[in-house]
Amino acid sequence: MQNLNKIFIFLSLIILTSCSSIPSNTADGCSIFDERYLWYKFAKKTEKKWGTPIYIQLAIIRMESDFDWLARPERQKIFKVIPYKRPSSSLGYSQAVKGTWKQYKEETGNKLASRILFKDSVDFIGWYTTKSSQILKISKKDAFKQYLAYHEGWGNYKHYKKNKKVIGLAKKVEKQSKIYRKQLAKCSNKLNRNKYIIF
Repeated sequence: MQNLNKIFIFLSLIILTSCSSIPSNTADGCSIFDERYLWYKFAKKTEKKWGTPIYIQLAIIRMESDFDWLARPERQKIFKVIPYKRPSSSLGYSQAVKGTWKQYKEETGNKLASRILFKDSVDFIGWYTTKSSQILKISKKDAFKQYLAYHEGWGNYKHYKKNKKVIGLAKKVEKQSKIYRKQLAKCSNKLNRNKYIIF
């Protein structure tokens, strides 16, 4: 019985590691989904549920975490040497902070959602961009403004013109979303034909 438990734990760790490792080419949407086909299913489900295009989901994740499931802000340092606290509670693919993640779980009923799971991260992005669309009247296809709202929050969005750094980041997201869109247009038929994984 103990051997069976050890085998189960070992196999679970292998599956978790293989599903959570960073794709080899995060700049290519087709390459990402070739390696992580289930991710395509999750992103497709989010697009259907919330109306947020897959290419915008990917562009936001690439900017926020570059697809690192355990991404967190670097710790601040005292005297540039001694590790101190992190500047925010951001974690996972979407870099959602604790407060907003809690709101997401309460409003969607997804109480078991985890910030380190891709499935929940893209659903969170779908929920967030939908809220931005409702509150700020931003099109879900407007990568530039959606990222500004995502980064700054709904309350601070109106002040984004004063923040050149954030505008620069939003332009990068917009550019990357257009690249992903072109890439996915070439492989979407192939991805949709894959029937070997039922979800």
